[in-house]
Amino acid sequence: MITAIREVRRAKGMTLDDVARACVPPTTAQTIGRLETGTRTVSVGWLNRIADALGVRAADLVTLPDRADIAVAAMLDTSGAHGLKHPATIVPPTAAPDHVAVSVQAGVGDYRAGDEIWCTRIAPDRFASALNRDVLVPRPAGRFLFGRLIGREDHKLHVLPLGPGARQHIVADPAWIAMAATLVRSL
Repeated sequence: MITAIREVRRAKGMTLDDVARACVPPTTAQTIGRLETGTRTVSVGWLNRIADALGVRAADLVTLPDRADIAVAAMLDTSGAHGLKHPATIVPPTAAPDHVAVSVQAGVGDYRAGDEIWCTRIAPDRFASALNRDVLVPRPAGRFLFGRLIGREDHKLHVLPLGPGARQHIVADPAWIAMAATLVRSL
């Protein structure tokens, strides 16, 4: 298996030691180096540990022949566009089994018509991780609520729909919610 561990690590500006310390449980920089170069076989377990340490999905660390990465031509900051010191690529978004999407038909809040909001479905035990994030909440009879999760008490979620003058909704015991994770916007 060909991995992109080194490329992702460098793109994140992390050293071998940074990644080794961020692994749970921590490991050594030498081990990470061996996994990067292929002198040690990368198991699924190692792939998941390293992905968590780098803050990416495990699939982002595997180089597949049919997946085209996008070359980074420049970096942009407050002083303008700058060339790169090292070659870098960006992995285009890929769907995962826990993804659902919201298609924006008319501008509301920070979203514009034509936007696609990719959301990651999460179970009730992880609802707290979505506080102060935009979420999609399933409702009875095939309806949905989309807005900012502003509070949680017991099994009730407090969701503020987007737009001016919106009133808070309280939803009890949803089976799941989906947290906004990626905004896809054509320019």
